[in-house]
Amino acid sequence: MMSAVGPSVLDGIIAGVREDLAERERALPMEELKRQLATARKPLDPRPAFRADGVAVIAEVKRSSPSKGALADIPDPAVLAERYEAGGAAAISVLTEQRRFSGSLDDLDAVRRSVDIPVLRKDFIVTAYQLVEARLHGADLVLLIVAALSDTELIGLIERARSLDLVPLVETHTAEEVRRAVDAGADVIGVNNRNLRTLEVDPTTFHRLAPLIPAGIVRIAESGVRGPHDVIELAKSGADVVLVGEALVTGEDPRAGVADLVAAGAHPALQHPQRNS
Repeated sequence: MMSAVGPSVLDGIIAGVREDLAERERALPMEELKRQLATARKPLDPRPAFRADGVAVIAEVKRSSPSKGALADIPDPAVLAERYEAGGAAAISVLTEQRRFSGSLDDLDAVRRSVDIPVLRKDFIVTAYQLVEARLHGADLVLLIVAALSDTELIGLIERARSLDLVPLVETHTAEEVRRAVDAGADVIGVNNRNLRTLEVDPTTFHRLAPLIPAGIVRIAESGVRGPHDVIELAKSGADVVLVGEALVTGEDPRAGVADLVAAGAHPALQHPQRNS
């Protein structure tokens, strides 16, 4: 499951996630979380928007990253999310990992209250507890990273997410991980151009791996999307959706930044012949 050549960046992140998770579980046990589900809102389904004509945009609330450090001062994630929605974003991604990304469940709460479109909890999810947390804090989608999970864990978390009416976005960055995601039954697969073990970005990763994803599965391109030209190139390789964070939070106008990406993805020359095949 993990790298055999020594600890990776991903290993270190997950170790910290498990420590923080243990603290939250002590403060609020799973049984109490489950009781709170009775009053939780019903999640939205992002897949119709992801499968619509053009390339949809998931815009990300991202304060920092392990590779770049601090990216942007975001005093009010709700305001940023509202600007993304006004620009035409199909969904909002919210980083909730605190040690390396400076995120929190409070950010997820704030974004959920401020927008009417689906919201993704982007974190390093390794247990069902985090899925229930995501549901209670208003997420509609959850990120599941193949590199962080065994096949048994991946299948179990996909099934548990669906039982909570959450849509699992299953992230891959190698051909083997794409195979594992498909075999696990994923119907929304992300290809991350960033290798989470080394943090290096290879912009060709999506182009190489997208053809391995069967027709009918939503293809999401992650990392390295800097502007409209990248959206057009990714669309040509079969992207249904792009997930963009750094380029938007470091730009001067988040609303216009999203609008430019959406406009590029809506170009009439871009078609997805495999989408409905």
